[in-house]
Amino acid sequence: MTQREILTWERYGTAVRELAQSVADSGFVPDVVLAVARGGLIPAGSVAYALDCKNLFTMNVEFYTGVGTTLPAPQLLPPFLDLAELNDIGVLVVDDVADSGRTLELVVNVCRKHAAEVQSAVIYEKPRSLIAPDFVWRRTDLWINFPWSSEPVITSRSGVADA
Repeated sequence: MTQREILTWERYGTAVRELAQSVADSGFVPDVVLAVARGGLIPAGSVAYALDCKNLFTMNVEFYTGVGTTLPAPQLLPPFLDLAELNDIGVLVVDDVADSGRTLELVVNVCRKHAAEVQSAVIYEKPRSLIAPDFVWRRTDLWINFPWSSEPVITSRSGVADA
């Protein structure tokens, strides 16, 4: 079996608090936390709570189709964010991992065309990432098991007893 980085829920709590603290310590106060969906949804919400930022946006991107398999390039998916909402504000883009960095790079570049300032934060950064996130909790070369995506997908209610 391939060695993996295992992020438990308990360790996740520590990770996002430390990640948010590094943002706060930098002096950057985002007007909006933008989650890169899907992997960045949970971290973005947690970081937004920790920073007391009530404005949360999402940008849906598809790139990874499985362990180590990707589309040729990351693709923005609907519903699309009204980018005019970003005009002249500070945006913190949050994702779970900067693996190749291509997804994060796409989102940051789109935001930079509108926002006054864009910073990025990830729980993990891989050494091969094309983009260096502004805030990183840990660096690893391993495949990461996140607590929200480590269990098999639920596809039906078969075998589930009625209440």
